[in-house]
Amino acid sequence: MSGRAGVPAGVRGSGRLAKALLVAFALAALGELVSVAADSRTGQLLAKPLLMPLLAAYAAARGGPRTLVAALLFGWGGDVFLLSSADGAFLAGMGCFAAGHLCYLALFARRRTRRALALAAGYGLLLALTLVPLWPDLPAELRVPVAVYSLLLAAMAYRASGLGVLAGAGGAFFLVSDTLIATGVAEWPRPPAVDLWIMLTYLAAQALLTAGVLRAARRPGPGHE
Repeated sequence: MSGRAGVPAGVRGSGRLAKALLVAFALAALGELVSVAADSRTGQLLAKPLLMPLLAAYAAARGGPRTLVAALLFGWGGDVFLLSSADGAFLAGMGCFAAGHLCYLALFARRRTRRALALAAGYGLLLALTLVPLWPDLPAELRVPVAVYSLLLAAMAYRASGLGVLAGAGGAFFLVSDTLIATGVAEWPRPPAVDLWIMLTYLAAQALLTAGVLRAARRPGPGHE
């Protein structure tokens, strides 16, 4: 049955569901940021596990690629592991995020990156300027995993620009967020309220990557599964 103005009722319903899920994600994100700012462990335990499932559900309701939903759910796994202080939790979380980056790279695989050479050189230089001085200060058991993850993250950030400004900005924010985490692992001096900046840039990254992929998916073209 068609709804008002010739719009099928099912389409209107999925649109309302998507909006509701986006609002729920925004509220959970606000709750997480307030909890981080207030250093409320309880608030973070309640809010953080909701973030990526809500964003993934929003992407699915918008008809987004399954690979995008998978990337966000891997991000949820990383979020949950990083809430734990158990042995191996950090590596497990990094592994989940690495799997998410592989999903993003699969989405970006057939998209041409503008100014490819200059952008690749810029990300390569940034990676070298970050990883080389960090290396001796990282725990020995984390050096190789962090280096491999950093290469994967930089590749994702570079390729994200092929989907446009939104996804490109999302990739850059992800790089900033994880670089701030790495400086903490190396026990470098960090700016005030660094945990808030980590979460703010991470949320911006995932939201912008999602928006960029969904926008690109509405345009005919290769690269979406």
